Amino acid sequence: MHSRLEDPAAWAARSIHVLTDDSRERLDLNLLEEEPLSIRVQGKPYSVVMRTPGDELALVAGFCLTEGIVDAPDEFTNIAFCDGSDTNVVTVTLTPSRRDAVRRLLDRQGFVSQSSCGICGKTIIDDLHQIVHPITGGGNTITVDIACSYLATLSDHQVYRTQTRASHAAAIYDKQHSLLSVGEDVGRHNALDKAIGKLFLDHELHRAAALVLSSRISYELVQKAARARIPIVLAKSRPTVLALDLAEKLNMTIASSSGSSGLYVYCGADRLID
Repeated sequence: MHSRLEDPAAWAARSIHVLTDDSRERLDLNLLEEEPLSIRVQGKPYSVVMRTPGDELALVAGFCLTEGIVDAPDEFTNIAFCDGSDTNVVTVTLTPSRRDAVRRLLDRQGFVSQSSCGICGKTIIDDLHQIVHPITGGGNTITVDIACSYLATLSDHQVYRTQTRASHAAAIYDKQHSLLSVGEDVGRHNALDKAIGKLFLDHELHRAAALVLSSRISYELVQKAARARIPIVLAKSRPTVLALDLAEKLNMTIASSSGSSGLYVYCGADRLID
């Protein structure tokens, strides 16, 4: 796993009231932290995302990959905190050739960050299609039982959720069904970027075979998974129509829990076997 600075506390205890018809009590609960993270690229402000503190460098690395700023870890010349103490600002420097290749993105012309809470407009969607490509190659299959087990055990890997009941998670598995990485955050986009970023920085992203999400499957999350070349996306909740349309175009498998012991498979059913 990629080394990083020791995480700050991701949650904090707060005293709350518990009210019933005939009583009023105090109770201490753990609440998930949320802070802004400023991402600077080539010395200029690029984006601000709200996130749970921790895994900042992995989050930014995953963000840069899934947003199309880089295609490979070697295209970073540096990714670091702005100074040794401020973990709310991360600076990214690209190689000269990559900087030239993504100059349009860096100039923010017609580009919208996918770590926002949604996108709209045909022009924006058409622009995003330019940085994702269909997933090719076969042989990547899992059984329905294994897919269901991934979904059923996702919360077992959520440290923040255990303490706060308020975090999203993304878990990535390889073809041998080994857990590769987990990202957890107040934001579902950030959780996925963290999980992807850990593998990306360690040059292990090529091993990713299946992604498991705690949230619904939105267009933005499909786009991020496609950028990471992950063909199978499983989630606790259903996809949007826009997400499904994109996944079909990109030759991806999308499925969610059916609420019992099975799956709803929306596209790419050939990768799920009995």
